[in-house]
Amino acid sequence: MTKVLLADDDAILHEMYAERLRAEGFNIISAFDGEEAYEKFNSEKPALVILDIMMPKMNGIDVMKKIREGDTNPNTPVILLTALVQEINKIKKMMKEGDQYLIKSEIVPANLIEAIKVSLKKSSASVA
Repeated sequence: MTKVLLADDDAILHEMYAERLRAEGFNIISAFDGEEAYEKFNSEKPALVILDIMMPKMNGIDVMKKIREGDTNPNTPVILLTALVQEINKIKKMMKEGDQYLIKSEIVPANLIEAIKVSLKKSSASVA
């Protein structure tokens, strides 16, 4: 079962995404702030990370930076979820193969599941 770290401080959205992802067969590791997300990334070693940008303690962009600079698995695909369209240029500079940027108001859970599948496929293709 593929491990996916889901970090979002919005409890309602978090549960909606987690429920749909579990139904698709993913093993969900939950985090509700940036520090918890980074700790769980290092301890659980997920295949993919979903980060909300606006979170307490550490925002999603900073978590992504720490993942990219860290030793655990800096090439783990990251999907950023946000309501902030203006952050996209800063984020694009950090993105690697398999990373994606999704705007919350423009997606439904099915879009997120498709994005996960695309990111995992790109990520495994770049390793092979």
